[in-house]
Amino acid sequence: MVLFGGVGLLILFLDQLTKALALEHLTPGEPVNVIGTFLKFNLIRNSGAAFSLGTGYTPVISAVQIIVAVGVIYLSRRLGSVGWAVAFGFLFGGAVGNIIDRIFREPSPFHGHVVDFLQTPHWAIFNVADMAVTSAAILLVIQTLRGIKLDGTREIRK
Repeated sequence: MVLFGGVGLLILFLDQLTKALALEHLTPGEPVNVIGTFLKFNLIRNSGAAFSLGTGYTPVISAVQIIVAVGVIYLSRRLGSVGWAVAFGFLFGGAVGNIIDRIFREPSPFHGHVVDFLQTPHWAIFNVADMAVTSAAILLVIQTLRGIKLDGTREIRK
């Protein structure tokens, strides 16, 4: 539980800090090359989900993210594995980071646009919360493929 909470709070803090810095130092429509053309800072506000899908469904996306965050907290009581704890922390911190944007940012509560600012070639513009959720998904698949259950026990395969 401590590891889960610590990772979740760290991700949430980093997400909100980097979004605040992006809003303070970047101008929409004026990308800044960071590592050549491989990584750019490019500020946008996204009302949809990944790849701007679901534009116009911000309240539904908000509700789904809240359900995910509550579900992660509920399931975290059974955590007995470092891998699962880190994955759940990433998932929780990332989900809550984007929930905060959707609830508190313009244009209105539960219709707020998520701040995205990291851009790589041939990919959607994203943020730290998005990276955390993606990393969580990868870790969850790895833990499952390794046969490690949420409580830390291993599946016995026949």
